[in-house]
Amino acid sequence: MTKIDIYSGFLGAGKTTLIKKMIAEAYQGEKLVLIENEFGEIGIDGGFLQDAGIEITEMNSGCICCSLVGDFGRALEQVIAKFSPDRILIEPSGVGKLSDVIAAVRNVHAPDAKLTHFVTVADATKCKIYMKNFGEFYNNQIESAGTIILSRTDKISEEKMAQCLQLLRSHNPDATIVTTPWDQLTGSQILEAMDHKNALAGDLQNMAKEACPAGGHGHEDACGCGHDHPAQEDACGCGHDHHHHGHHHADEVFTSWGIETAKKFSTAGLQEILEELDDCGTYGQILRAKGFVAGEDGQWIYFDYVPGETDIRSGSPAVTGRVCVIGSQMKEDAIAALFGA
Repeated sequence: MTKIDIYSGFLGAGKTTLIKKMIAEAYQGEKLVLIENEFGEIGIDGGFLQDAGIEITEMNSGCICCSLVGDFGRALEQVIAKFSPDRILIEPSGVGKLSDVIAAVRNVHAPDAKLTHFVTVADATKCKIYMKNFGEFYNNQIESAGTIILSRTDKISEEKMAQCLQLLRSHNPDATIVTTPWDQLTGSQILEAMDHKNALAGDLQNMAKEACPAGGHGHEDACGCGHDHPAQEDACGCGHDHHHHGHHHADEVFTSWGIETAKKFSTAGLQEILEELDDCGTYGQILRAKGFVAGEDGQWIYFDYVPGETDIRSGSPAVTGRVCVIGSQMKEDAIAALFGA
């Protein structure tokens, strides 16, 4: 089986730098082939990667959107037949359309080849201007990506980062977006993000199972978890009376809310936010919150919350910050505002 990873990205976004990192840190021990397509007559990046022992097939006859259908497909089939690599890395021209590259790979006649990742590297400092000036090509790369890996995130303010993420999400609501500076991450972490491992949706599902392992059937109490509690027990810890009746599935009782965020927090500020979640009148009945976020001091903060109790600790950098909340009758707009979303 030959895995095929596509690394797209607009001119100067940092594709080659990222590929170097992935070769050094994520693909060790694999037989690799890199296929490049430079816009112009000379492939300027081939030399470095040949020094690393990687076979290079350069197609310099034109931009990838022009030469793709014929030459590209044949070259890919020849590479697979000749080298039988474990993985092929494709670095298209910066002005190519990612959707065209994906289509070309899927049309290749090689039964042992599998398209595993299609990534777009995007310069966080130029997201807005490139969308405005090069909409068709730039937006195609964003819209077609399974993972968007932002470069130069350490060069912009938190406000600009939030604007960039909003623009990206408006074109691709589903992609995993890596916001943490690359030097804080390992290639293996980036590869896990590309595989969508430990994704937000998975975290929320796991939290729901933790909150109600029996499946959510039974008499509903104050916390809405579906388990029986003595009448005097205030299960949600809010000090208020709640009345629930009947038998419902967990999905009818619980809701979950989560965000991926590049926002930076202080430990004290995060403590205040978590303590605020005890106010069920404002936020609903919050049963559980957990996540990890970048700290204002450069450290990463990991946290867990259950009503009346918080645990905040330091941890290793993640590809982006993540907050997960689960509860009953949650007021999601208020929760989003609390976490600055």
